[in-house]
Amino acid sequence: MSWPLSLLRAGAVAAAGLLLTTSVTGCFSNKQNEGAKLYQTHCASCHGDQGEGLRRLIPPVAASDYLVKHRNELPCLIRQGLNGPIVVNGIEYNQVMPGHKTDLTDADIANLLNFIQQNWGNHNPPYTVREISELLAPCNGSIIR
Repeated sequence: MSWPLSLLRAGAVAAAGLLLTTSVTGCFSNKQNEGAKLYQTHCASCHGDQGEGLRRLIPPVAASDYLVKHRNELPCLIRQGLNGPIVVNGIEYNQVMPGHKTDLTDADIANLLNFIQQNWGNHNPPYTVREISELLAPCNGSIIR
């Protein structure tokens, strides 16, 4: 029995689509909560479980105007840390924030920032890994594994 060429092509396209869908779903399923996990591991002990900060000592990341005003600086801030005053939501903070010089990849920083950018009253555009790498260039902070 000979199958019509159009039927064979349709079957091949359907199989490829199913394979692609399965591959893409599998690729993202393990990373779905990566940003939240990274936040809990690296940020929550200071900035709070809900990004609320700590009174006038540690600034909030929840509903933070700093995230919008300093979007391009955030990857280097995470990589290098911060020492000196900053103003968040009209309040000045002046505590040392340790950096993550070797323990977070560019993709980790993208996942972490995207989690913060989309939670706790923040509705800011997400980052791509490429964008994070480009923004890390001025501070020589790009780590790709």
